[in-house]
Amino acid sequence: MKTRILYTDGKGQFVETDYYKPDCGENEIAVRAVMTGVCRSDIDMMLGKFGPLPLKMSGHEGIGQVVVVGEHLNMQVKVGDYVATRGEPAYADYYNVRDKEFVIIPNPDPKYIIEPVACGINLIRQAQHEIEKRSGDILILGSGFLAWVAYNTLKLEKFKNNIDVVGRNNKDLWGDVLLESIPDKQYDIVIDLSSSSAIFNQDILANQALIIFGAQKEVTTDFSNLLWKACTMIFPSPRNPEFIWVMKRAVYWIESGQLNVDKFWTKCYNRNTEWQQAFADGKDRPNGYSRGYIKWD
Repeated sequence: MKTRILYTDGKGQFVETDYYKPDCGENEIAVRAVMTGVCRSDIDMMLGKFGPLPLKMSGHEGIGQVVVVGEHLNMQVKVGDYVATRGEPAYADYYNVRDKEFVIIPNPDPKYIIEPVACGINLIRQAQHEIEKRSGDILILGSGFLAWVAYNTLKLEKFKNNIDVVGRNNKDLWGDVLLESIPDKQYDIVIDLSSSSAIFNQDILANQALIIFGAQKEVTTDFSNLLWKACTMIFPSPRNPEFIWVMKRAVYWIESGQLNVDKFWTKCYNRNTEWQQAFADGKDRPNGYSRGYIKWD
């Protein structure tokens, strides 16, 4: 099936090109795109900081409406259902989604663009067994949306650890929680979502500390401090086999009102007339902008 897709070659912009969607497999569904979030990684890829990814992997924060159901999935989902997807290419008008990479949602509301919310929850879920071994203080470096979701996940999962959050952005989201600098103490758990190299060059790690590493950055280090203190590092990812569980948990928390993400999605762009502006604003981040999404008619 020939359709359209938004794609970047890493030279500073997204363009519209043709995409030939394969037939829907027996362990897949085919969806019509409804909404797709503009992820910061998309902007970084557009600016040539990594990638670019293949055409078939363009866009990953989708909401779609099911148009075809593969033979092996016909007991899980039906034509007409709305689903949140983590699979690619969600910048295509139509795309296929593999089993365990989608979850049914109540309606096509931007709060159900689940993939980024699930990534924040997964920061805790993938490291949960290691977190449970430690009762000391937790430090979250960074105050973006993923950090906020991770912080609230710790609260919703009833962890009793004291939590310090260091960051300077999104103060309206955090209220009085944020600290501007790292306190002079050591932490049993550090969730690093920042651009700093504090875990490598500051004395903030306790012996046998857990580091949950969720930031994209370049660091030069010999790891000697982490080796000396016998630290554990975990790199949470949507490739985690339990990510489908995390997506379902995100839908449940949002639908039940336990996790309010209304402040996250601040700008909607029409797929036919405003998609170029969506990527321009994702790059320049005008006042009041948190995250944008593209909406199909």
